[in-house]
Formats: sequence, structure tokens, C-alpha cells
Amino acid sequence: MTTELRRLRNYIGGEFKDAADGRTTEVVNPATGEAYATAPLSGQADVDAAMAAAAAAFPGWRDTTPAERQRALLKIADAFEARADELVATESQNTGKPLGLTASEELPPMVDQIRFFAGAARLLEGRSAGEYMEGMTSIVRREPVGVCAQVAPWNYPMMMAVWKFAPAIAAGNTVVLKPSDTTPASTVLMAEIIDSVLPKGVFNVLCGDRETGRAMVEHPTPAMASITGSVRAGMQVAESASKDVKRVHLELGGKAPVVVFEDADLAKAVEDIAVAGYFNAGQDCTAATRVLVHESVHDEFVTALAKAAADTKTGQPDDEDVLYGPLNNPNQLQQVAGFIERLPAHAKVEAGGHRVGEKGYFYAPTVVSGLKQDDEIIQNEVFGPVITVQSFTDEAQALEYANGVDFALASSVWTKDHGRAMRMSKNLDFGCVWINTHIPLVAEMPHGGFKKSGYGKDLSAYGFEDYTRIKHVMTSLDG
Repeated sequence: MTTELRRLRNYIGGEFKDAADGRTTEVVNPATGEAYATAPLSGQADVDAAMAAAAAAFPGWRDTTPAERQRALLKIADAFEARADELVATESQNTGKPLGLTASEELPPMVDQIRFFAGAARLLEGRSAGEYMEGMTSIVRREPVGVCAQVAPWNYPMMMAVWKFAPAIAAGNTVVLKPSDTTPASTVLMAEIIDSVLPKGVFNVLCGDRETGRAMVEHPTPAMASITGSVRAGMQVAESASKDVKRVHLELGGKAPVVVFEDADLAKAVEDIAVAGYFNAGQDCTAATRVLVHESVHDEFVTALAKAAADTKTGQPDDEDVLYGPLNNPNQLQQVAGFIERLPAHAKVEAGGHRVGEKGYFYAPTVVSGLKQDDEIIQNEVFGPVITVQSFTDEAQALEYANGVDFALASSVWTKDHGRAMRMSKNLDFGCVWINTHIPLVAEMPHGGFKKSGYGKDLSAYGFEDYTRIKHVMTSLDG
């Protein structure tokens, strides 16, 4: 018996539509490996239509008051909260994530982040007016940039969509948002919920693949392109956007160092690092997957972490005992397995290192020790449930190893020595440094990296300001 697939549609100018040429792709549940929906494979005509809708809606949305934008976002947050079960179920099918953890760890922060940006909408304040030239008064205006082309990733489809549209809309911009081709379902559901709140064309969703995203970025209408994705994708977006000098916001890969000194609370460090490394199957740019441990406690730490990995469970979304679900797609499963298959002879797999089951794309919680700084698995992002462990001799070497990669998104330091923690936080070349913890985020604080991790900030007032432009207005006092 053939199961009928759900039909997802684009959301353009307040209407749900198929791709103009009728093309579709199948959407697969990674927990089962089976298709459950079809989604439009949007082409140039669909991109043109979405950009036209966003451009037409921009003047009216730009001219709304901050209070009006705040009310709209608060209504969206309330609506998401009211339909939480539906959003969680859709996201779980979208990604294979555990239902319980998605409900407790993802939906509440999403709603909170929308409410934060609702408040930020009313805080677009600048420097006070003043006379910096005799007979002239200067003021500074913060204005929305215009239409924003936004591309979200597959690791946190719902939450990353919020990180994209909430600050943009709060600042008075209009949005064309493309979810990943492997995880469009929850974003389409968001559009259904938002439809009753925002004016037509303020928020648009285009389903499609890499070519759809490229067409969005290269389109002449958007004033800004924002992407969360791979370094390769980010470089392509920056290059495409440079042709007409679009503003670009990039949140790319990570390779977070987790520096554990000899005086750290090892039991707490192991427990917290295992969760921060394996949550969401390690498919997180900030995941605690590259651990550096002082040589005096290295062996003890590795033994304890291997046990924690063995005690960590992956499985189906309705299993309440699992910490994480499957990898997102067969290519990602192949990528993670490839790193383990290519390990050098000096590396040792302490736990895991294999696929789990034949149904879906599950991979065992893995620990690898004995690694050197120039090893492939140290230098490149695995994006899977794999934690590597290296040994260091002193603070200087720990800092050298920590900073010795091309990524610079997040990091953590584990020590009871306050001075050491402060020195490390000063010298670690990463956009975030956690001390004696790893991975908590709050809406009020910025998230974003340096180097090949990209530029621009998500969350916080800094993320909000990224979606605005600054205009100087000078007026003569002579009338």
C-alpha cells in the first residue's frame, strides 16, 4: 500500500502556492529514511514572485510604528505557544529529533526569542541630537534595510527561522526565507500560523534547493542576504552578494575547543560536555566536540567520557530515554562515518564509531583520543555525535591548540582558577567563551563568530541592529 505524501507549498504574498513549473522534491523523515511529504522545488519565477511580494509590502511595513511591530511579534509568539504540540510534532518528523527534548529545549527559547525582538522593536534609539557644527543640528536615524533574503539550515529548522525573521521583521524589514530542502515542513507550518498576523508579503517562504538559494541571493531586490550554513555556502553567498554590494550576514561552521584544566570538577565537566557534544546528534556549530585536557587528568577524563558515551542513547523520537535522534540525511551519515574511517593510526576510538541500526540515519555516541593538532578530524567540522580528546601540557599550549583552527564561533574553559579563566577568555579567539559550562544561549546576548565562522550577530540588540541602516540628518538652525 502506498502512503499519500503530505503536500507542502510555498507561501508568497499571503498565498500558498506550488512552484510555478510544478517541480517538487520528496522530504524524508531521517528517523525512518522514508519520504513523508513533497515540497516545491522553486525556480527563478518563484523567486521573482516572492521578491516582488516582499518589495511591495516593504513601504507599508517600514512605516508601521515600533509598537505595531511589537504587537505583531507578540501575537506570533502567543500563536506558536498555543500550537506548540503541532510545531513540535512537525519538527520531530522534519528532523527525527526526540519529541520531549524538542518541546522542552527548543520551543520555549524560540518563543522567548520572538518576544525579545518584539521588545527590541521599541528600542531603536540613537545618539541624542546635537550641534557639531555652528548653526547645524545633527540627528541619526536607524532605518530598516529593505527586503531580506534569508537561508536557514537543517539542524534547527524552527529556531533558526526565528533567528532570521524575528529581528528582521522587528526592525521593519520584509523577508523571503528559504528553509533547507531536507527540512521545510516546520517553516511552512510557521507560515500558516503567521498568515493571520502579518500583512501580506511581509513574510514569505520559498522551498527549494541550493539553486533556489543562489537565485535569492543574486536577485537584485534584496538589500541583505543572511545565511546560516556551511563555510562553502557562506563564501558563495558573500561572492554572489558582492556583485551588487548587498549587505551580508553569515553564521557558518564551528569547531569549539573545550579546555579542561587539571583543577576542574571532572565529574561535572564530563557530564556537561557529553550532553553539549551529543545533543542534536552533535549537529550544532557550537557543540562541545573538540576537548583539550591537561595531561595530568587526561586518561581519567577519557575513561569517564567513554563511559558517558556508552550510557548515552540515540533512537526514535517517541523514546523518552534518548538524548538525540538521527543525523539529518544519508550524506551527513556518510560524512560522519568517513571521518572515523579515515582516522590516522595513532588515533583510538574509545567509544562508538559505528552506525546504529539499519533504519534511519543514526550514529553512535563516539569518543576518539590520541589525536594530533593537524589531524583532519581536529581541523574540520564533523557535525555529528563525535567528541575528540587531545592532551596539553600547560596553559600556553592549550591556547595554541584551541586557537589553531580556521573556525572561531564558540569555546569553553573548565577551571576553578578565576585568573586563568579570565586570561583564557581574553585570549581565546572565539565569538563566545563559556566558563565551567558549554552551550547555554540567551536572547539578550549575541551569538556569532570570527574567521571562517562568519560575521554578524544573531540574537541580542547587536543582532537586531544588523538588520538596520544608519542615516545622518543635518538641518540648518536658520530655517
